[in-house]
Amino acid sequence: MKQAQAEPARLTSARTQAPQGLELRHLRYFVAVADAGTFTRAAERLFLAQPTLSQQIGRLEQILGTRLLVRGRDGVRLTAAGAVLLDAARDVLSRIDHGISQTRQAAGLERPRLRVALPADLPDCLAIQTASRLRSAADSAQVAITWMDTPLDAEFSPIRQHRADAGLGWLTAGPGPLPAPLDAMTLGQFEPEAWIPASHPAARRGIIGLDELAGLDVIHGPRRASTATYDRWLTILRATDPRFEFTDPPLRHSLPVALAFAAAAGPPAAVLTGPAAIAGTPPGVTRLPRPAGAGDMVRVSIDGQPLTATAALIWNGDLPRPLQQILFDTADALTPPAPASLPRAG
Repeated sequence: MKQAQAEPARLTSARTQAPQGLELRHLRYFVAVADAGTFTRAAERLFLAQPTLSQQIGRLEQILGTRLLVRGRDGVRLTAAGAVLLDAARDVLSRIDHGISQTRQAAGLERPRLRVALPADLPDCLAIQTASRLRSAADSAQVAITWMDTPLDAEFSPIRQHRADAGLGWLTAGPGPLPAPLDAMTLGQFEPEAWIPASHPAARRGIIGLDELAGLDVIHGPRRASTATYDRWLTILRATDPRFEFTDPPLRHSLPVALAFAAAAGPPAAVLTGPAAIAGTPPGVTRLPRPAGAGDMVRVSIDGQPLTATAALIWNGDLPRPLQQILFDTADALTPPAPASLPRAG
């Protein structure tokens, strides 16, 4: 063991042998800076002095022979090489951490652990209910849960690549086959909240057609919050108006702020949230109250519910059966009647 620790993995550049090897701490420091956006915030999170952190990132760039980060007045941004390394570093660190946890579990030193991605773009009601049920089921099974604030793309890459075991996300195309080794259970369909100027004719009806919505300047975003949902809804609206484009919010702060800007915009602007309310608002489900500061904006329904996203609990089918049972029981308890398990792609 001591001999292996004394010989860190080494990278060789195309031109010279690196005088020192690449160490895991270099990757952890690099990921921390990329996530924090500045060296100052990253150093605080790592409990390091900023000069030490800067020195270590500089050393990593020297080892690899290329610039990874561009320092600017507003923080840092990744170079093309840095973006490649960031994905690889996350994968390496996640696999090592997971392997260590499994080793400790096998030795009886640690409870089985379930790593669950809970992205920030989920409706509060959905996230809270799912987290509560999952925690209760895990506690009963003597399983520890690690919560991960990790975005999930349309392919659920973090789960497929074993960087997370499961996650709560959106099946934007609706129920259907998932790529192996993923399994999922649906939790219901959600639709956006649409806000339009009170002066718009649809405001009196309380419902707006998709063609009317496409004719407005629609503030929606940011796209990165749920890229797959954003792209699918954009495609649907472009089928109505090929020239349609979403407008990014002027300030990515909150719904009330977006509504305040839309109310003062010219020409008239609408605001479209991500999936926020159960589609159709069935009995017993209450929509969130009108945000403070909505001004002259009125919330309406979109005729025919053309914009929806299916919420689902997704997991890696390679998980041990006891962990899969926790996820299945959680989804089953959340959705009456019990949903059908989604088939894997062959």
